[in-house]
Amino acid sequence: MIGKRETRGESLGGRPGRELGSLALLWLGGFDLRATVLAVPPVIPAIHRSLGLDEKGISILTALPTLLLALAAIPGALLIARIGARRALLAGLGLIAVGSALRGIGPHLVLLFAMTAVMGAGVAVSQPVFPTLAQEWFPARVALATAVYSNGLLFGELIPASFTGPWLFPLLGHSWPLVFVAWAAPALLALVLLAALTRHVPQPPLARWWPNFRDGQLWRVGVVMGFASAAYFGTNAFVPDFVNAIGRPSLANPALAALNASQLAASLLVLTTSRHLVGRRWPFAAAGLLIAGAAAGLALGPPTWTVAFAGVIGFATAFVLVLTLALPPLLVAPEDVPRFSAGAFLIIYLMSFLGPLAGGAAWDASGLPATAFAVLGAGGVAGALLSGLHRLRPWQPRSEVGSA
Repeated sequence: MIGKRETRGESLGGRPGRELGSLALLWLGGFDLRATVLAVPPVIPAIHRSLGLDEKGISILTALPTLLLALAAIPGALLIARIGARRALLAGLGLIAVGSALRGIGPHLVLLFAMTAVMGAGVAVSQPVFPTLAQEWFPARVALATAVYSNGLLFGELIPASFTGPWLFPLLGHSWPLVFVAWAAPALLALVLLAALTRHVPQPPLARWWPNFRDGQLWRVGVVMGFASAAYFGTNAFVPDFVNAIGRPSLANPALAALNASQLAASLLVLTTSRHLVGRRWPFAAAGLLIAGAAAGLALGPPTWTVAFAGVIGFATAFVLVLTLALPPLLVAPEDVPRFSAGAFLIIYLMSFLGPLAGGAAWDASGLPATAFAVLGAGGVAGALLSGLHRLRPWQPRSEVGSA
């Protein structure tokens, strides 16, 4: 419980009765890591009409926050090391709220991309905070805290993707700039609650913040999750225009909803069977093969199966995501969690940017929508092969290692 960890981190006041509030803040923070990002796919056709972007431009717009997640991951670890997890999260939430809201001023292409970059930087600063807070606030129940914020993250993907197109977009007069302003509100709420309900507990700065890129385990975790993450973000980016290209535009909202709703089933599966899944290789290999098969189905299968295949990709990518989020506190010493997480996130989100970009470039070059999903499916195969080659090594305290 938080009150028993006053020597490190930040708390809600140190009383066990506030533990539920801590979990609620973790959930809302996780929600805000994705809500402003996943507000984009449902309004892509409107942005197309308004700004005239091609498929490479759309893939850059949707993947730009993930590029910022990569570029700002290590500065985020440094920020945590210098000012603490709570203050780093406050800074990140502020950037998310401001950047998302200012995307809605326009429409103007330069401002849209610039404020998307600001918002992405906020997400990048915030994301490495959560493994650290899970460990500091709930040292005896890291798995529970991880499940809570990852569940919030998945709802942050599901709700904007499912409700923006059919509900919020029409309610706001089919104005995509106002949609971006509206989705800034949850981040602002989390910022206010975190500032009001928590307090900073001084702690010695962490001596080590630069990731150890010589650690093969870091690269294995980052690359395998990177292939899955590229498939997720790429599918979100390509589905709306893909169904238009095949003459079935009515499938866009159901496919996006299936892609994101199916992730909750993966989260529940990991939560209920975590001791059989966490730290094992075969779940990652199985998920990679599911991604590859579903991507092939989208590219080559009948349109009537589009929604189902999108759901399979959502399930498989979330399966990998939740398993990956649980790994840093298990694989490295507590003081190394921020830098390991930052290094993994840099690799993951750099691949999340490059994968959809490659898919969009393949679509533009060939004129064939199926080629975008062929690129994503190839990543699924590569992730499955890589995950089967190496074993994850759990971290043990020195005393345990010496006595083993």
